[in-house]
Amino acid sequence: MRRQKRDMNNRAFQRGYQAGIGGRSSETCPHSSEAQRQFWLTGWHEGRCDQWDGYTGVAALHKTQS
Repeated sequence: MRRQKRDMNNRAFQRGYQAGIGGRSSETCPHSSEAQRQFWLTGWHEGRCDQWDGYTGVAALHKTQS
């Protein structure tokens, strides 16, 4: 758990993915740092693509556990 807290870029990606798979808008990105914002938006985009492809529920959860 400590490693996850230290790696803010990975955490931003995971949170963006969760927002994307949940159907939230990309405008809701909470980061002001350019690097973290980019990771969040990349995760959001991948989450939206997975939502469109039908990955929801457990299938989406397995993708975020890696």
